Amino acid sequence: MRSAEQWFAEYGESHQNTTNKAIHWIAVPVIYATVIGLVWSIPQPAFMAAIPWLNWAVVALVPALMFYAVMSFPLALGMVALSVICLWGWSVVDRLGYSVWLVSLVLFVVMWIFQFIGHHVEGKKPSFFKDVQFLLIGPAWVIGFLYRKLGIRY
Repeated sequence: MRSAEQWFAEYGESHQNTTNKAIHWIAVPVIYATVIGLVWSIPQPAFMAAIPWLNWAVVALVPALMFYAVMSFPLALGMVALSVICLWGWSVVDRLGYSVWLVSLVLFVVMWIFQFIGHHVEGKKPSFFKDVQFLLIGPAWVIGFLYRKLGIRY
């Protein structure tokens, strides 16, 4: 498996333009959150409903977080934190009586439009056109950037 630095170097090739980077800084974490929200919205079987915190989003996060853990344990911890924030946020949206799937869907579409605008400005295709795994790299790339700014090794 590639190291985090190898993933980030390749991902960074199509994320050099400052406008594209700025869009990604906002859109990538929001898209990550919306995917969690959309998966959260899948109806639960009875055995899941009996456990308050268990839903399809939690189940889907297990292999994703394992991917991050294999790539870099410190990055995985950052992704766990981001994931917990997302789960908490959707629980708040749900408790307020808003439709998690509708809010997620609208944000998902809007953020992808911005992502494609950013790549149009950049003049390069999104990395996931080359390898679908880059859909998981984007959020870690943002966490990795924060870590570098804070002097945290990953």
